Parts: sequence; structure tokens; C-alpha cells
Amino acid sequence: MTEYRNIGKLSTVFGVKGEILLSHHLGKKTSLKGLEALFIEIQPGEMLPYFIETTRIRTENELLIKLDGISNPEAARRLLQKEVWLTQDDFDRYSKKSAAIALVGFKLLDKGREIGEISEVIEQSHQTLCKIRINEKEALIPLHEETLIKIDHRKKQVFTDLPEGLLDIYL
Repeated sequence: MTEYRNIGKLSTVFGVKGEILLSHHLGKKTSLKGLEALFIEIQPGEMLPYFIETTRIRTENELLIKLDGISNPEAARRLLQKEVWLTQDDFDRYSKKSAAIALVGFKLLDKGREIGEISEVIEQSHQTLCKIRINEKEALIPLHEETLIKIDHRKKQVFTDLPEGLLDIYL
């Protein structure tokens, strides 16, 4: 079964030819050169492939994208606010290794004790939140310069020193 990784969201229509602005979290400026298709989540869990006609870099984390079969603003609007996904192989190829989104699948450890696997990364201006499951409950764990100790990319582990009591409600 193909594994997919979320890279961002289609945020706005641009121009009259159906181009769409993709706001991504790949951690680097990229045109996705060589990528044939990306996947858009039309309904929860339903990934549909869309073939790429052209792309243009707009900013560090924005890309103007023209998709096959989307030729006007009306057609493009139907895709707005939809999540965009890549296969795991394509994600590995186009994302920066140090991007926060690359931490999905890593084990989160606090003071040396394994807490859980990171299932989602939510980037905010002042911190990054890692979504994990603890005792069947969803937990959002803050990562910032005061809580992050180190990241071991080889072992896929994130070491933290979380404030006392933060995890008590989940244990």
C-alpha cells in the first residue's frame, strides 16, 4: 500500500488559467521539478492524483501550480483548502531533511523515555507542535528552543525536556 505525506494546502486561485497557490511545508524553495503528479485529498482518506502541467516558485514556501484538467478559476476554486500529499518516496526527494514536517514518524522521547510516535507536525510562528497519541488520547507536544534537546535523524528520534506536569493529563 502506498504511503502518503501531507505537504500543505491549496490556498488561493491565481490568474485566469486556473493556477493555484500551493502553501507547502517542505522546508526549502522548490519547483517540484520532475514530479509528475501530486495527490489531493478530496474527501477524508480519498487521495486523487492530479498531474502537473507547470509550476513556478513564488516564495520559500509557496508554489504556483497548474494542474492538468484545471483550466479556469472556477475549476481551480473547487480545490481550494484541500490538503496536498506526496508519496513517501517523492516526499523524501523534495523535502529538506531538517524541515519540521520531516519529523512525522519519528519517536518522541522526554528525558530519555519514549512517549510516542509523531503523527503530524503543526508549525506556528513561535513553536512547533507535534501530534502524538498517549494512552489512546491525542496530545500536542510543543517543540521550541527550551524543550528540544536534539534530533537523531538516523534513529528517527526526537529528544525533549518537557516541563513537569505537561504529560500528566495523558498518563
